Amino acid sequence: MSVGACITMLEGLIRLGVTYVSLQSMAFRHALSLFNLIEEITVTGTVFVLIATFFWALDTLIRYPLMEAGMSALHIVLTEHLILVILMVVWLRVRGVSLWAFARRDWLSLLVIGAFGSAIGTLAFTQAFSLMNPTLVILLQKLQPLVAISLAAWLLKEDLRAGFIGCVVVALAGSVLLVVEDIVQLMQTDYWHYSDQLKDRLWGYALALLAVVSWGASTVFGKQLSREGYRSDQIMFGRFLFGLIVLLPFLFWTEEPVQQVTVGTGAQIALMVLISGVLGMLFYYQGLQRIASRHSALAEMAFPVMAGVINWVFLGFELSALQIAGAFALIIASLLVHRTEINENPLPA
Repeated sequence: MSVGACITMLEGLIRLGVTYVSLQSMAFRHALSLFNLIEEITVTGTVFVLIATFFWALDTLIRYPLMEAGMSALHIVLTEHLILVILMVVWLRVRGVSLWAFARRDWLSLLVIGAFGSAIGTLAFTQAFSLMNPTLVILLQKLQPLVAISLAAWLLKEDLRAGFIGCVVVALAGSVLLVVEDIVQLMQTDYWHYSDQLKDRLWGYALALLAVVSWGASTVFGKQLSREGYRSDQIMFGRFLFGLIVLLPFLFWTEEPVQQVTVGTGAQIALMVLISGVLGMLFYYQGLQRIASRHSALAEMAFPVMAGVINWVFLGFELSALQIAGAFALIIASLLVHRTEINENPLPA
Protein backbone atom coordinates (compact mmCIF):
# COMPACT_ATOMS: atom_id res chain seq x y z
CA MET A 1 0.00 0.00 0.00
CA SER A 2 1.40 3.37 -1.00
CA VAL A 3 2.06 6.21 1.39
CA GLY A 4 -0.67 8.30 -0.31
CA ALA A 5 -3.24 5.57 0.22
CA CYS A 6 -2.26 5.25 3.88
CA ILE A 7 -2.61 8.98 4.37
CA THR A 8 -6.04 8.94 2.66
CA MET A 9 -7.18 6.05 4.87
CA LEU A 10 -5.89 7.83 7.98
CA GLU A 11 -7.75 11.02 7.02
CA GLY A 12 -10.93 8.97 6.55
CA LEU A 13 -10.54 7.39 9.98
CA ILE A 14 -9.96 10.79 11.55
CA ARG A 15 -13.11 12.17 9.86
CA LEU A 16 -15.07 9.14 11.02
CA GLY A 17 -13.81 9.64 14.57
CA VAL A 18 -14.65 13.33 14.51
CA THR A 19 -18.15 12.52 13.20
CA TYR A 20 -18.63 9.90 15.92
CA VAL A 21 -17.51 12.34 18.63
CA SER A 22 -19.81 15.04 17.23
CA LEU A 23 -22.76 12.63 17.25
CA GLN A 24 -21.96 11.58 20.80
CA SER A 25 -21.69 15.22 21.85
CA MET A 26 -25.00 16.02 20.19
CA ALA A 27 -26.67 13.05 21.89
CA PHE A 28 -25.22 14.15 25.21
CA ARG A 29 -26.53 17.68 24.74
CA HIS A 30 -30.01 16.37 23.89
CA ALA A 31 -29.93 14.08 26.90
CA LEU A 32 -28.79 16.97 29.08
CA SER A 33 -31.61 19.17 27.73
CA LEU A 34 -34.13 16.42 28.46
CA PHE A 35 -32.70 16.02 31.96
CA ASN A 36 -32.94 19.78 32.51
CA LEU A 37 -36.56 19.74 31.31
CA ILE A 38 -37.44 16.88 33.67
CA GLU A 39 -35.62 18.65 36.50
CA GLU A 40 -37.52 21.87 35.74
CA ILE A 41 -40.85 20.05 35.85
CA THR A 42 -40.16 18.07 39.02
CA VAL A 43 -37.82 20.28 41.03
CA THR A 44 -39.18 23.72 40.19
CA GLY A 45 -42.62 25.01 41.07
CA THR A 46 -44.54 23.49 38.15
CA VAL A 47 -45.30 20.34 40.09
CA PHE A 48 -46.43 22.44 43.08
CA VAL A 49 -48.87 24.40 40.92
CA LEU A 50 -50.18 21.16 39.40
CA ILE A 51 -50.74 19.72 42.89
CA ALA A 52 -52.59 22.94 43.81
CA THR A 53 -54.89 22.60 40.79
CA PHE A 54 -55.59 18.99 41.81
CA PHE A 55 -56.62 20.12 45.30
CA TRP A 56 -58.84 22.84 43.81
CA ALA A 57 -60.48 20.27 41.55
CA LEU A 58 -61.37 18.12 44.59
CA ASP A 59 -63.61 20.92 45.89
CA THR A 60 -66.57 19.68 43.84
CA LEU A 61 -66.45 16.23 45.45
CA ILE A 62 -67.48 17.86 48.75
CA ARG A 63 -69.42 20.95 47.65
CA TYR A 64 -71.79 19.16 45.25
CA PRO A 65 -72.75 16.26 47.59
CA LEU A 66 -73.50 18.80 50.33
CA MET A 67 -75.91 20.54 47.98
CA GLU A 68 -77.45 17.21 46.95
CA ALA A 69 -77.93 16.30 50.63
CA GLY A 70 -80.15 19.36 51.04
CA MET A 71 -77.74 21.84 52.56
CA SER A 72 -78.26 25.34 51.19
CA ALA A 73 -75.58 27.26 49.33
CA LEU A 74 -75.92 30.05 51.92
CA HIS A 75 -75.05 27.80 54.85
CA ILE A 76 -72.15 26.21 53.00
CA VAL A 77 -70.61 29.55 52.03
CA LEU A 78 -71.34 31.15 55.41
CA THR A 79 -69.68 28.30 57.32
CA GLU A 80 -66.80 28.40 54.84
CA HIS A 81 -66.22 32.10 55.55
CA LEU A 82 -66.47 31.65 59.31
CA ILE A 83 -63.74 28.99 59.19
CA LEU A 84 -61.57 31.11 56.88
CA VAL A 85 -61.85 34.19 59.11
CA ILE A 86 -60.81 32.14 62.16
CA LEU A 87 -57.87 30.64 60.26
CA MET A 88 -56.72 34.05 59.01
CA VAL A 89 -56.90 35.54 62.53
CA VAL A 90 -54.71 32.72 63.84
CA TRP A 91 -52.32 33.08 60.89
CA LEU A 92 -51.89 36.85 61.26
CA ARG A 93 -51.44 36.59 65.02
CA VAL A 94 -48.77 33.92 64.66
CA ARG A 95 -46.99 36.01 62.02
CA GLY A 96 -47.22 39.12 64.21
CA VAL A 97 -49.13 41.06 61.54
CA SER A 98 -51.78 43.66 62.36
CA LEU A 99 -55.31 42.37 61.81
CA TRP A 100 -56.62 45.71 60.60
CA ALA A 101 -54.31 48.15 58.85
CA PHE A 102 -56.71 49.52 56.24
CA ALA A 103 -57.37 53.22 55.80
CA ARG A 104 -60.95 54.39 55.46
CA ARG A 105 -60.41 55.25 51.80
CA ASP A 106 -59.80 51.54 51.11
CA TRP A 107 -63.10 50.34 52.56
CA LEU A 108 -64.83 50.55 49.17
CA SER A 109 -62.26 48.20 47.65
CA LEU A 110 -62.65 45.86 50.64
CA LEU A 111 -66.42 45.95 50.23
CA VAL A 112 -66.14 45.00 46.55
CA ILE A 113 -63.74 42.09 47.10
CA GLY A 114 -65.63 40.97 50.20
CA ALA A 115 -69.24 41.46 49.11
CA PHE A 116 -68.85 40.47 45.48
CA GLY A 117 -65.63 38.49 45.19
CA SER A 118 -66.05 36.50 48.38
CA ALA A 119 -69.74 36.45 49.40
CA ILE A 120 -71.91 36.88 46.29
CA GLY A 121 -69.41 35.28 43.88
CA THR A 122 -68.95 32.15 45.99
CA LEU A 123 -72.67 31.99 46.78
CA ALA A 124 -73.60 32.18 43.09
CA PHE A 125 -70.89 29.65 42.19
CA THR A 126 -72.13 27.18 44.81
CA GLN A 127 -75.82 27.62 43.98
CA ALA A 128 -75.09 27.04 40.27
CA PHE A 129 -73.75 23.58 41.17
CA SER A 130 -77.27 22.46 42.09
CA LEU A 131 -78.77 23.74 38.84
CA MET A 132 -76.39 22.56 36.12
CA ASN A 133 -73.30 20.50 35.35
CA PRO A 134 -70.61 21.64 37.85
CA THR A 135 -67.94 21.18 35.20
CA LEU A 136 -69.62 23.84 33.04
CA VAL A 137 -69.74 26.19 36.05
CA ILE A 138 -65.99 25.75 36.50
CA LEU A 139 -65.21 26.14 32.80
CA LEU A 140 -67.19 29.37 32.52
CA GLN A 141 -64.92 30.84 35.21
CA LYS A 142 -62.21 30.96 32.53
CA LEU A 143 -63.95 34.17 31.42
CA GLN A 144 -62.70 35.88 34.59
CA PRO A 145 -59.42 37.21 33.13
CA LEU A 146 -61.36 38.93 30.33
CA VAL A 147 -63.71 40.57 32.84
CA ALA A 148 -60.81 41.59 35.10
CA ILE A 149 -58.78 43.12 32.25
CA SER A 150 -61.82 44.97 30.88
CA LEU A 151 -62.67 46.41 34.31
CA ALA A 152 -59.02 47.33 34.90
CA ALA A 153 -58.98 49.24 31.61
CA TRP A 154 -62.18 51.05 32.60
CA LEU A 155 -61.60 51.70 36.31
CA LEU A 156 -57.81 51.72 36.66
CA LYS A 157 -57.16 53.21 33.19
CA GLU A 158 -54.82 50.37 32.27
CA ASP A 159 -54.02 49.89 28.60
CA LEU A 160 -55.56 46.92 26.83
CA ARG A 161 -52.87 44.52 25.59
CA ALA A 162 -52.40 43.76 21.92
CA GLY A 163 -54.51 40.82 20.84
CA PHE A 164 -57.02 41.21 23.67
CA ILE A 165 -59.97 41.49 21.29
CA GLY A 166 -58.90 38.24 19.65
CA CYS A 167 -58.88 36.55 23.06
CA VAL A 168 -62.39 37.88 23.69
CA VAL A 169 -63.62 36.45 20.40
CA VAL A 170 -62.11 33.02 21.15
CA ALA A 171 -63.55 33.03 24.68
CA LEU A 172 -67.02 34.04 23.50
CA ALA A 173 -66.91 31.33 20.84
CA GLY A 174 -66.00 28.78 23.50
CA SER A 175 -68.79 30.01 25.77
CA VAL A 176 -71.32 29.71 22.95
CA LEU A 177 -70.23 26.12 22.31
CA LEU A 178 -70.74 25.35 26.01
CA VAL A 179 -74.32 26.63 26.09
CA VAL A 180 -75.52 26.26 22.49
CA GLU A 181 -77.21 22.89 23.04
CA ASP A 182 -79.35 24.30 25.84
CA ILE A 183 -80.15 27.40 23.75
CA VAL A 184 -81.25 25.21 20.83
CA GLN A 185 -83.39 23.15 23.19
CA LEU A 186 -84.95 26.35 24.48
CA MET A 187 -85.79 27.58 20.98
CA GLN A 188 -87.33 24.23 20.04
CA THR A 189 -89.46 23.97 23.17
CA ASP A 190 -92.93 25.52 23.31
CA TYR A 191 -93.87 27.10 26.63
CA TRP A 192 -90.28 26.62 27.87
CA HIS A 193 -91.08 28.69 30.96
CA TYR A 194 -93.12 25.74 32.22
CA SER A 195 -90.09 23.46 32.10
CA ASP A 196 -88.52 23.55 35.55
CA GLN A 197 -85.41 21.67 34.37
CA LEU A 198 -84.72 24.12 31.55
CA LYS A 199 -85.41 27.15 33.75
CA ASP A 200 -83.03 25.80 36.39
CA ARG A 201 -80.32 25.31 33.79
CA LEU A 202 -80.67 28.86 32.46
CA TRP A 203 -80.68 30.21 36.02
CA GLY A 204 -77.53 28.19 36.63
CA TYR A 205 -75.81 29.85 33.67
CA ALA A 206 -76.86 33.27 35.01
CA LEU A 207 -75.41 32.48 38.45
CA ALA A 208 -72.17 31.14 36.93
CA LEU A 209 -71.75 34.37 34.95
CA LEU A 210 -72.55 36.41 38.08
CA ALA A 211 -69.67 34.60 39.78
CA VAL A 212 -67.44 35.44 36.80
CA VAL A 213 -68.21 39.16 37.03
CA SER A 214 -67.95 39.18 40.85
CA TRP A 215 -64.56 37.48 40.91
CA GLY A 216 -63.33 39.54 37.98
CA ALA A 217 -64.22 42.74 39.84
CA SER A 218 -62.57 41.35 42.97
CA THR A 219 -59.33 40.86 41.04
CA VAL A 220 -59.28 44.50 39.96
CA PHE A 221 -59.99 45.98 43.40
CA GLY A 222 -57.68 43.48 45.06
CA LYS A 223 -54.95 44.73 42.74
CA GLN A 224 -55.79 48.26 43.81
CA LEU A 225 -55.26 47.28 47.47
CA SER A 226 -51.95 45.61 46.56
CA ARG A 227 -50.81 48.87 45.00
CA GLU A 228 -51.52 50.56 48.32
CA GLY A 229 -48.87 48.32 49.88
CA TYR A 230 -51.04 45.91 51.88
CA ARG A 231 -49.86 42.33 52.39
CA SER A 232 -51.67 39.53 50.59
CA ASP A 233 -52.69 37.86 53.87
CA GLN A 234 -54.09 41.17 55.17
CA ILE A 235 -56.14 41.53 51.99
CA MET A 236 -57.39 37.95 52.31
CA PHE A 237 -58.46 38.57 55.91
CA GLY A 238 -60.31 41.76 54.92
CA ARG A 239 -61.95 39.93 52.04
CA PHE A 240 -63.21 37.03 54.16
CA LEU A 241 -64.29 39.30 57.01
CA PHE A 242 -66.32 41.62 54.77
CA GLY A 243 -67.73 38.57 53.00
CA LEU A 244 -68.88 37.10 56.32
CA ILE A 245 -70.46 40.42 57.34
CA VAL A 246 -72.34 40.64 54.02
CA LEU A 247 -73.56 37.03 54.28
CA LEU A 248 -74.98 37.33 57.82
CA PRO A 249 -78.06 39.42 56.85
CA PHE A 250 -79.01 36.79 54.25
CA LEU A 251 -79.35 34.34 57.12
CA PHE A 252 -82.20 36.38 58.59
CA TRP A 253 -83.85 37.14 55.25
CA THR A 254 -84.26 33.46 54.37
CA GLU A 255 -86.44 30.86 56.05
CA GLU A 256 -83.70 28.22 56.14
CA PRO A 257 -82.97 26.96 59.69
CA VAL A 258 -79.52 27.55 61.15
CA GLN A 259 -79.65 24.02 62.61
CA GLN A 260 -79.01 22.78 59.09
CA VAL A 261 -75.26 23.05 59.80
CA THR A 262 -74.50 19.98 61.91
CA VAL A 263 -71.19 18.80 63.29
CA GLY A 264 -70.86 16.40 60.36
CA THR A 265 -71.56 18.95 57.64
CA GLY A 266 -69.38 21.50 59.42
CA ALA A 267 -66.53 18.97 59.42
CA GLN A 268 -67.01 18.37 55.67
CA ILE A 269 -66.89 22.10 54.96
CA ALA A 270 -63.77 22.41 57.14
CA LEU A 271 -62.20 19.58 55.11
CA MET A 272 -63.14 21.39 51.89
CA VAL A 273 -61.53 24.60 53.19
CA LEU A 274 -58.43 22.65 54.22
CA ILE A 275 -58.06 20.83 50.88
CA SER A 276 -59.02 23.42 48.26
CA GLY A 277 -58.27 26.50 50.34
CA VAL A 278 -55.36 26.00 52.71
CA LEU A 279 -53.46 23.17 51.00
CA GLY A 280 -54.32 24.38 47.50
CA MET A 281 -53.09 27.91 48.15
CA LEU A 282 -50.06 26.65 50.11
CA PHE A 283 -48.84 24.55 47.16
CA TYR A 284 -49.78 27.31 44.73
CA TYR A 285 -47.71 30.02 46.43
CA GLN A 286 -44.85 27.59 47.02
CA GLY A 287 -44.91 26.93 43.29
CA LEU A 288 -44.97 30.61 42.40
CA GLN A 289 -41.80 31.10 44.43
CA ARG A 290 -39.97 28.51 42.32
CA ILE A 291 -41.59 28.62 38.91
CA ALA A 292 -40.75 30.81 35.94
CA SER A 293 -43.59 33.19 35.26
CA ARG A 294 -43.90 31.95 31.67
CA HIS A 295 -44.91 28.50 32.98
CA SER A 296 -47.41 29.45 35.69
CA ALA A 297 -50.35 30.18 33.39
CA LEU A 298 -49.88 26.91 31.51
CA ALA A 299 -49.77 24.92 34.75
CA GLU A 300 -52.92 26.63 36.05
CA MET A 301 -54.82 25.53 32.94
CA ALA A 302 -54.68 22.01 34.38
CA PHE A 303 -57.40 22.98 36.89
CA PRO A 304 -60.47 22.83 34.60
CA VAL A 305 -59.10 19.69 32.96
CA MET A 306 -58.62 17.94 36.32
CA ALA A 307 -62.00 19.18 37.56
CA GLY A 308 -63.69 17.91 34.40
CA VAL A 309 -62.10 14.46 34.71
CA ILE A 310 -62.88 14.18 38.44
CA ASN A 311 -66.49 15.30 37.95
CA TRP A 312 -66.89 12.89 35.03
CA VAL A 313 -65.41 9.87 36.83
CA PHE A 314 -66.76 10.35 40.37
CA LEU A 315 -69.96 12.36 39.87
CA GLY A 316 -71.00 11.20 36.41
CA PHE A 317 -71.13 14.66 34.81
CA GLU A 318 -70.27 14.15 31.16
CA LEU A 319 -69.59 16.74 28.49
CA SER A 320 -70.79 16.54 24.90
CA ALA A 321 -68.41 16.88 21.96
CA LEU A 322 -69.48 20.52 21.44
CA GLN A 323 -68.94 21.31 25.10
CA ILE A 324 -65.49 19.72 25.06
CA ALA A 325 -64.61 21.87 22.03
CA GLY A 326 -65.92 24.93 23.86
CA ALA A 327 -63.89 24.00 26.93
CA PHE A 328 -60.68 23.86 24.88
CA ALA A 329 -61.50 27.23 23.28
CA LEU A 330 -62.03 28.82 26.70
CA ILE A 331 -58.82 27.33 28.08
CA ILE A 332 -56.85 28.52 25.04
CA ALA A 333 -58.33 32.04 25.34
CA SER A 334 -57.50 32.19 29.05
CA LEU A 335 -53.96 30.94 28.36
CA LEU A 336 -53.46 33.58 25.65
CA VAL A 337 -54.59 36.32 28.04
CA HIS A 338 -52.16 35.09 30.71
CA ARG A 339 -49.29 34.85 28.20
CA THR A 340 -50.00 38.37 26.95
CA GLU A 341 -49.92 39.70 30.50
CA ILE A 342 -46.67 37.84 31.21
CA ASN A 343 -45.00 39.09 28.03
CA GLU A 344 -46.09 42.69 28.72
CA ASN A 345 -45.23 42.50 32.44
CA PRO A 346 -42.42 39.96 32.78
CA LEU A 347 -41.71 38.67 36.26
CA PRO A 348 -38.41 37.25 37.41
CA ALA A 349 -38.14 33.53 37.03
